[in-house]
Amino acid sequence: MRVRPISPDLLVTELAGRLARTGTPGRLRVAVDGPPAAGPDALAEALVDPLRAAGRPVLHVRADDFLRPASVRLEHGRTNPDAYYEGWLDEPGLRREVLDPAGPDGSGRLLPSLWDAGADRASRAAYVDLPPGGVVLVSGALLLGGALPFDVTVHLVLSPAALARRTDAALRWTLPAFARYAEEVAPASFADVVVRADDPRRPALVEAA
Repeated sequence: MRVRPISPDLLVTELAGRLARTGTPGRLRVAVDGPPAAGPDALAEALVDPLRAAGRPVLHVRADDFLRPASVRLEHGRTNPDAYYEGWLDEPGLRREVLDPAGPDGSGRLLPSLWDAGADRASRAAYVDLPPGGVVLVSGALLLGGALPFDVTVHLVLSPAALARRTDAALRWTLPAFARYAEEVAPASFADVVVRADDPRRPALVEAA
């Protein structure tokens, strides 16, 4: 493998170009996966305008808007890393409302958010029609371990030391979940695009030699 340093702006440009050139039946379903400290939501949001400029309609969906209700999510406490790893994300809801409708035989009628975790109630978002050729960017943590149907996967990886250093103190209890994810799922071994993000000012692409 070869590690190629790249500027944040050039990373967005190259990634947007690659996605814009990628064709698939229906819509392109892209995972932008990584711990909060790596900024997957910010990267996905940065891709929206370049993709639109390239003629691809885009919808950005945050995994944090598809969490399970608190009664289920926090059944074992608010800071249980195993529960966070295994059951915070409503994967069936994300698949039903976003990924399947964006698939080859899908209607293109997508729900941009399902659950307001802060208010602990349905978000009451309106459905959005994404036309054929569109791109749905799903960003968040722990997306690649549940066999969700993505067409392109992007994984932002941090070394354990960088992850610990850059994780907010209020979220440090999640660190064992990310260690388990790295060991059990090993997303850096199969994601289509792997970005080393230890220093947000100096990311690097991991490429085949």
